[in-house]
Amino acid sequence: MNVLLVDDEPLELEQMEYLIKNMFPLWKFYKAADACQAITINQNHKINIAFLDINLPGRSGLEFGEELRAQNKDVDIIMVTAYQSFDYAQQSIRIGVLDYLTKPIIESELYKVLSKYCDTDTSNQYSSLIHQTLLYIHEHFAEKLSLSDVAREVHTNHTYLSRKFHEEVGVSFSEYLIDYRIQAAKRYLTNNPNWNISDVAENSGFNSQHYFSTLFRKIEGITPKEYREKGK
Repeated sequence: MNVLLVDDEPLELEQMEYLIKNMFPLWKFYKAADACQAITINQNHKINIAFLDINLPGRSGLEFGEELRAQNKDVDIIMVTAYQSFDYAQQSIRIGVLDYLTKPIIESELYKVLSKYCDTDTSNQYSSLIHQTLLYIHEHFAEKLSLSDVAREVHTNHTYLSRKFHEEVGVSFSEYLIDYRIQAAKRYLTNNPNWNISDVAENSGFNSQHYFSTLFRKIEGITPKEYREKGK
């Protein structure tokens, strides 16, 4: 399932992705800060669900939603707004909005909206082996984890798993694991201001603060501390 999140507030995007991933860890997320970025994403990926903030710079979420619907008639659109409006409701009905969420997002309300997808087979893009592998990574990423460890847990040969993983996921096992850990670290930096960088590194699966900080800067372009400060 491909999910598009559109909001001009980076922390809102991170929070939304984090909450949805808890319920659907295998979904793929694409994030945009405005309608222009979102249009480019939609042109390159088949979007199944779109969460659109109504108040976007330039075109509003409703205006983009109308364009998105014209390009992708099967997309489920969910509007996110800080307040309700009769005019917004009328426009939403016209473009076929599935549901509304009010900011600040309440976890239970989000999960109620997403509950309809629980019976949908969202993992059919992966084989059973890779599905099990991804679930194991998502549950144990904070631990010392190697390809051989995971292969043993899913009862297969590590060479075969390596090849199948790259074929189906599109990146190597190690690349996926690093990216997943970095994404976890970003959430920890934002949601746990009392943790020091060493705590963040350890809870994200990195056994060295120096290695974590170096890798984080290489991938994100800023240090973990700068990322935390940016989010305040």
